[in-house]
Amino acid sequence: MTEKLKVAISSDFLTAFAKLPRQIQGKVTEFVNKFRNDPTSSGIYYEKISSGLDKKIYSVRIDDTYRGIVVRQPETGVYLLLWVDHHDEAYQWAANKRCEVNHKTGAIQVFDVKSVTEEIRTPANPSLFVKATDEDLLKLGVPEAQLKYVRAFSDKDKFYKAEPSIPHDVYEYLSWIVEGFDIAEVLELAEEEQSTAETNEDLAAALDTPSTLKSFVVIDGEDELRRIMAEPLEKWRVFLHPTQRKIVCKNYSGAVRILGGAGTGKTVVAMHRAKHLASTLTGQQRILFTTYTANLAADIRENLRKICSMEELRKIEVIHLDAWVNQFLKVSGFTAQIGYDEEIEPLWEKAVLLANVNLPFDKAFYEEEWNRIVIAQEALTLEKYVKATRNGRGTRLDRKKRMMVWKVFEIYQNLMKENQIRDINTAMYESTKLLAAAAGRPRYTNIIVDEGQDFSDNAYRLLRALAGEEHSNDIFIVGDSHQRIYRNHPTLSKCGINVRGRSSILKINYRTTEETRQYAFALLNGIAFDDLDEDTDLGDRCQSLTHGEKPVVEKFKDASAEFEYLLGEVTRLRSNGVALKDICMVARTKKLVDDYIAQFTKAGIRSYVIKRNKSDDRSFDGLRIATMHRVKGLEFKYVFVTAVNSRIVPLASAINKTDAVSEAESITSEKCLLYVALTRAQKGAYITSYGRESEFLC
Repeated sequence: MTEKLKVAISSDFLTAFAKLPRQIQGKVTEFVNKFRNDPTSSGIYYEKISSGLDKKIYSVRIDDTYRGIVVRQPETGVYLLLWVDHHDEAYQWAANKRCEVNHKTGAIQVFDVKSVTEEIRTPANPSLFVKATDEDLLKLGVPEAQLKYVRAFSDKDKFYKAEPSIPHDVYEYLSWIVEGFDIAEVLELAEEEQSTAETNEDLAAALDTPSTLKSFVVIDGEDELRRIMAEPLEKWRVFLHPTQRKIVCKNYSGAVRILGGAGTGKTVVAMHRAKHLASTLTGQQRILFTTYTANLAADIRENLRKICSMEELRKIEVIHLDAWVNQFLKVSGFTAQIGYDEEIEPLWEKAVLLANVNLPFDKAFYEEEWNRIVIAQEALTLEKYVKATRNGRGTRLDRKKRMMVWKVFEIYQNLMKENQIRDINTAMYESTKLLAAAAGRPRYTNIIVDEGQDFSDNAYRLLRALAGEEHSNDIFIVGDSHQRIYRNHPTLSKCGINVRGRSSILKINYRTTEETRQYAFALLNGIAFDDLDEDTDLGDRCQSLTHGEKPVVEKFKDASAEFEYLLGEVTRLRSNGVALKDICMVARTKKLVDDYIAQFTKAGIRSYVIKRNKSDDRSFDGLRIATMHRVKGLEFKYVFVTAVNSRIVPLASAINKTDAVSEAESITSEKCLLYVALTRAQKGAYITSYGRESEFLC
């Protein structure tokens, strides 16, 4: 292919490709590779679409039965693959299509030219866009040929069903207006995302604009092409929204914080950011990509392989922070091991017993006081602890009581040393001190943090030490306190991480339908959430662009009746063409997961437990079953949140009743867990219970 020629694939082409029979997909892939190599070849049989409106749009022969729909503009050397389908369906798709460069936005748009019909009018109601002027709609990118068509919508459902007919970039902005957002706000958002360059009909220039790159990808090599065609539904690997691309590619003067609700693409942005930074590194420079849990690290490591070259991958270390600390302490000569509940709980029990202080607190109080106050503020002497602030703790302690509490902490520290065990926060503190004493060059040029809301203050102080003194692009944090399922409450500024003036919010939910998003978000009504620093995050600026049914909520007499329903729904979904691997059963406890696995296996349904420390192997076709904690970071077409019963959701043993504040925080964490589980669903969500239903559903 000559250097002048540009071949690009649209996201719609990949959508259509994914629905084809596997045998035909192979033929299409071979054709696309031939097309990419030389779209001017005599072996490409272009056929005019006699009934077509746009003379740039042609059909091309895949075989005797299937056709591709392409745009060719020889004068600029641009060739676009728009659609692929059975012969008749392909021609029908192309008949009313136009492909043009929008003179207001600079984006390449593919849209239907439609006349206004009574079908989309509801005479009793005004237009959904009655408050927008024609100039407003044009600024948003509505093609002039569609102005009357867009204005004719007065019913939300009909507008949503018309999505395939409207340019992708325009549909997004119009959806915000339909959902009640102020037109001035939407115009401001559009202005930030759109190109300001002079535009004409030159498709080559328009291919470089951020709005175009949301829907088109230029194919530069055969390896890249085959990666894209191998998993066409994973569009996150290829297409970025202009807002995401801006964040990924921007050069920041220091640390960055990115907030966004479930499904807004935070992890996608973080992964593409890692790829972008890796491409700029030289010599021995390295990137640390870290998460709070081992399973998320495994998922991210697997997904980075799909977007990064081998050279880029070699520069990115993906590891959850606990594992990094464990490795570091071993290399540093420490013989102590990091202990968790099974190892740490007995030490607290013994410390409380040996201290023999006359205070009405159980070991849970002391453990939380240690993690939330002592180690979080590095108040590791009695003098410092007495002066430490205890904001957010529900039990008041005067000086005398603090001195008594400290006796427990002294014994606990001695027991950790005697038993060669450290809790994770203490281990992070000791790692930070070791790094400070070494005072060498930073361990990593850049650090990427996913699920940043779950990290502790100690974790962030450690990351600050790993990154060294503040420098450009040093720490990149994505998170959402609405998904905080662990009880850490970090404050970045108190950990030496300044993000003031370097923060963004992702507002578009790409995963979940608006109906599911609204239902899940309503679970959190009345709860205040932070922005990982010293302000609040209302989380109310998020909007889903897809629509569907509200979550199905069903209550049953007993577990047997619930399972009979679940089995019936799984069978129904399979008969409608849904693969088992696209369905996930989510339960609160591992015991419940084991029970469901046994029942589905007995019923002849191939099942697969999504385990800790392992990525979900999508090549295995089986019903997914997982705990609520394990599905974080994953997504499925259909999600069943099961056994949402009283004392299971919220889990009775997970509620800390030390004081009113601790109890409220525990309940919030359980609500966040249910929110996370529901928002894994792309198309449909189910909630089932038996016996007495959860108080969250009442």
